[in-house]
Amino acid sequence: MASDDDDHCRSTDGRGITRRSAILGAAGASFLRALPASSTEAGFEASPGVIRFGLTPVFLSNDLEVIDELQAYLSNATGQAVQLVTQRTYQEVTALLVSGALEAAWICGYPYMKYKNELSLVATPVWRGQPLYQSYVIVSADRAAADFDDLKGDLHAFSDPDSNSGYLVTKTYLSRRHTSEAEFFKNSFFTYGHRNVIRAVASGLADSGSVDGYVWEVMRELEPDLIDRTRVLVRSAWNGFPPIAAPARIEGSPTFTRIQKALTGMAGDPQGRSVLQRLRLDSFAKEPPGLYAGIQASMDILRRFG
Repeated sequence: MASDDDDHCRSTDGRGITRRSAILGAAGASFLRALPASSTEAGFEASPGVIRFGLTPVFLSNDLEVIDELQAYLSNATGQAVQLVTQRTYQEVTALLVSGALEAAWICGYPYMKYKNELSLVATPVWRGQPLYQSYVIVSADRAAADFDDLKGDLHAFSDPDSNSGYLVTKTYLSRRHTSEAEFFKNSFFTYGHRNVIRAVASGLADSGSVDGYVWEVMRELEPDLIDRTRVLVRSAWNGFPPIAAPARIEGSPTFTRIQKALTGMAGDPQGRSVLQRLRLDSFAKEPPGLYAGIQASMDILRRFG
């Protein structure tokens, strides 16, 4: 495999919604329709004492059972009612978090670094023994491409404009080549879901895609027939795993502490271990903000060359 560590569904060039992106957008929308009304964006106003915890289908499993189990575990572990709040994009979840409409949310390292002065780390997932993951650029399994430069002229699928693995990393590759997605790719679009990126490439709706390596690896176990229709062309450097964050102003508060203890204690609780197994994670850990220095470096490259 080649590497490139030299480090809506909306068309990224503003041309509007395409047939491909509309198909993929429907997949993400169906997940939101399937959630209980009390968990969706229409009902995120919480009663006093309720912990509002944000999720987005861009990253998390769309298995309703794991969502229900996560909610039950967090409620039991914190001793408070927990309301799971879902939004379609990272931007929407991050806006709620920064404004204080959420007490915590599972976001991406990219928006965490964008708002690092307004957000505090609560906990970071540990996957395969480390709190790190990679971004993958994928192509169809039978494609002869050898490296990233072979993707010039592709129709490329991105996940979300605020995703590190699904957008920022590839933008950094392009910036280092002194080009942009509009110049390098024939066209590109957002699927608003890493699974949708994989499905787009596997089905031929996209020639290539930028995806979370953790999601691709988990889907290789859960949906091998789908994953076998793709292959990894480029693996990025390791970056901090998408974290749980909270508004900085509540750091050290009883609520912050309860959420953090619930997450870091998950591996020691039977119900917590069940949630972790469903997510294919080892645990959650307290990590320093420096874990996300690589993402900050990518953002700096975009500022210089983008």
